[in-house]
Amino acid sequence: MRFGLGLVGILVALAVVGVLAKKQLSAARVAVPAPLSAPSGGEGASHSVRDQGQQVQEQFRQQLDSALQQQQQRLDKEAQ
Repeated sequence: MRFGLGLVGILVALAVVGVLAKKQLSAARVAVPAPLSAPSGGEGASHSVRDQGQQVQEQFRQQLDSALQQQQQRLDKEAQ
């Protein structure tokens, strides 16, 4: 009897942790930017790498701003 209750308790706790982990992972998904094709050539390749780095930084800034705005909207809804 005691073993059965302990087992049920562990399974319930495991289910709760699984549900919470699934929610966190689905909320944390971030779109991965598509890789850019680099043109062949010496100077063009270095220029392309610099442009790609700036593009990745800009995408990161946009995604961060979007996430912060969504969080602020959630907090505003909860405060009301």
